[in-house]
Amino acid sequence: MKTLKNKTIFITGGSRGIGKAIALRAARDGANIIIAAKSDKPHASLPGTIFSAAEEIEQAGGRALPIKLDVRDDEAVLDAVSKAVDHFKGLDVLINNASAITLQNTLDLSMSKFDLMHSVNVRGTYACSRACLPHLLKSDNPHILNLSPPLNLDPSWFKDYLAYTISKYGMSMCVLGMAAEFRSRGVGVNALWPRTVIDTAAINMLGGLVNADNCRSVEIMADAAHAILCRDSKSTSGNFFLDEDVLRSEGVKDFDPYAVKAGQPLMKDLFLD
Repeated sequence: MKTLKNKTIFITGGSRGIGKAIALRAARDGANIIIAAKSDKPHASLPGTIFSAAEEIEQAGGRALPIKLDVRDDEAVLDAVSKAVDHFKGLDVLINNASAITLQNTLDLSMSKFDLMHSVNVRGTYACSRACLPHLLKSDNPHILNLSPPLNLDPSWFKDYLAYTISKYGMSMCVLGMAAEFRSRGVGVNALWPRTVIDTAAINMLGGLVNADNCRSVEIMADAAHAILCRDSKSTSGNFFLDEDVLRSEGVKDFDPYAVKAGQPLMKDLFLD
């Protein structure tokens, strides 16, 4: 049986959406989950806080530690990782889920939004990985999983929202580099990306570009992440996984249960030809 029972998993930005879904899937195995996100108070338009997520994790069978964290704050990152390791006596998995998105072209995007996406997506991923690695190296099956796309250099993915593309590809380049750097030490570093758009609160911020009826639910990403994290880290590294492909390799044939609205055409996610 593949299980994450008693594994300790540090998830950034996991108070809602895909991050929380991954946490709940692991919690059903009896995992220890650190929910490290900024949302310690209810948001005016977005659901959930680190505390409500922690409550759901414990109701699902896991153990939770909510920590308020802005991944742009280096000292806060180090402190959060230290608290997590002290609380659960180790660390097995880091999921770099925290992300910022603004789909605007070069002339329309402000530099403050450019800085936000790069500080959270690239720098935050690097900082959290760097802080967690000394502890992951002590695990018997250490994984880093970045929620970022395969590296696709087709100019069509750069021309309309260059800054966002660079920031997400930066996360993917962390996979490419860290997988090579830590392969001999047994750390599995991989990326996971959805083949179709996922129905999360984030799509409501895209100005009507996406209809939820043409999406899949967060559960497909949660199940795919679970499958990856249960694999041997020594032989599973440097991959740019798509959720559907991971689950097909696990024997899943029917994907209809993941559809928000069965029978509706699905919208392909960004960066996929």
